[in-house]
Amino acid sequence: MKLKLDENGNVVVNDGKPVYMQDDGKEIVFDAPGTLQTISRLNGEAKSHRERAETAETALKTFEGITDPAAALAALETVKNLEDKTLVDAGEVEKVRTEAVRAVEEKYAPIVKERDDLSEKLTAEKIGGSFARSKFIAEKMSIPADLVEARFGSNFQLDGDAVTAFDREGNKIFSAIKPGEAAGFDEALGILVDHYPYKDQILKGTGASGGGSSGGNGNTNPNTLTREQFETLSPQEQSERACAGVQITD
Repeated sequence: MKLKLDENGNVVVNDGKPVYMQDDGKEIVFDAPGTLQTISRLNGEAKSHRERAETAETALKTFEGITDPAAALAALETVKNLEDKTLVDAGEVEKVRTEAVRAVEEKYAPIVKERDDLSEKLTAEKIGGSFARSKFIAEKMSIPADLVEARFGSNFQLDGDAVTAFDREGNKIFSAIKPGEAAGFDEALGILVDHYPYKDQILKGTGASGGGSSGGNGNTNPNTLTREQFETLSPQEQSERACAGVQITD
């Protein structure tokens, strides 16, 4: 193949591109810029293919020594199944544990309920019975025991076997008659009633007579005595007034 020349010996061009003559006489227009672009593109593709091949070879080195890919895949699947089974077994253990706890709870639930019921009944009998048998309520209050219990029952709790009174702040009420000891039921109830803002509506009317009479000292409140008046009472009257929650002033 050679360049085509005109009669003057100059290279024949077509659209700025030289024309070549093949051995068989066929003319070819040679596009140099296009050819360079094609060569550059092919070189880039070749580089890309080479890089992919190198990456694949590097990855394959990880599997060196594996002569049977199918067997290797089967082994991996077996390991996965074992891991899954371990997880399932762990779940089964937790399930069995939960069911065992539930079974024990269900088995002993009636016993626990019976115990709680008996405890509630004992508390109700101890506290309710104290209200029902209260001398203070019978002698000092104008409302029946069940109404007194409805109002003041929440202040009493079982402390061991003893019915013990507590104030609104949860503090144990102590005896004025026996310092250092918890107040007995009637004494504690008298103290609670004395601090009740509507006590005059639930206490029976008290006449100003006997050792506790205010006499001519101007004291018209039967629930308040001076220390001098309190000391003039007999021990029995002092105890009764203390149970009634009498206020002693100096």
